Amino acid sequence: MKARPVIAQARTEMMLTLRRGESLIVTLAIPLGVLVFFSKLDTSIKPSGYRHAVDFLVPGVLALAVMSAAMVSLGIATGFERRYGVLKRLGSTPLTRGGLLAAKTVTVLAMEALQFALIVGVGAALGWHVPAGIVAAVAIMLVGTVAFAGLGLLLAGTLRAEATLALANGLFLVLLFLGGMAYPLERLPAFLRHIADALPAAALSECLRGVLHSGQSFPTGSLAVLIVWAVALPWIAARRFRWEE
Repeated sequence: MKARPVIAQARTEMMLTLRRGESLIVTLAIPLGVLVFFSKLDTSIKPSGYRHAVDFLVPGVLALAVMSAAMVSLGIATGFERRYGVLKRLGSTPLTRGGLLAAKTVTVLAMEALQFALIVGVGAALGWHVPAGIVAAVAIMLVGTVAFAGLGLLLAGTLRAEATLALANGLFLVLLFLGGMAYPLERLPAFLRHIADALPAAALSECLRGVLHSGQSFPTGSLAVLIVWAVALPWIAARRFRWEE
């Protein structure tokens, strides 16, 4: 695989992403809005073991950012590119289909780097102290990216573009609630908590809190759940992905 076509396509993908207003709302505005808004509800949001709401929120919003970039933005954009034949045409160029997927991966990682910098910066401005576990958090976010990118590509490669748009946004809202990102999982009804514990969103947010909050032990069970999703979803997406509708 030649690097130059991949870099050129990644640059194009990034520019298109930054020009899509709806993509910026999902990937930047909503996570930052959740962080700022809910940090003001300190007493009602803060679960036991946390001094301030922002200490609970920053790891969850980082998980939300991964979900928005790797599942929603990637899935919807790829679904419409498949709908209009863009994937088919690019697959026949020197870029190759493998190069196209590599370029999309680079774009998602670049967007997540921007999200990470903004969320950590805003969190610090709100009183969050950046812990030593930030490096481990980046590694966990990469595992989460694999899982959610697999889900986004599974939707984009098997459904019609309109269905991908609706389902990706619907899953985003459901997983925002069941992912423990802005609302403590411990306050969910027992049956919902059991469902949430088996989903990648809650697994990612709990793992991030495990390395970013000194008062919480690392949830090895959540890491196992996240790894299972990170292996299963890309594998299923690769087997079922269709390059044309």
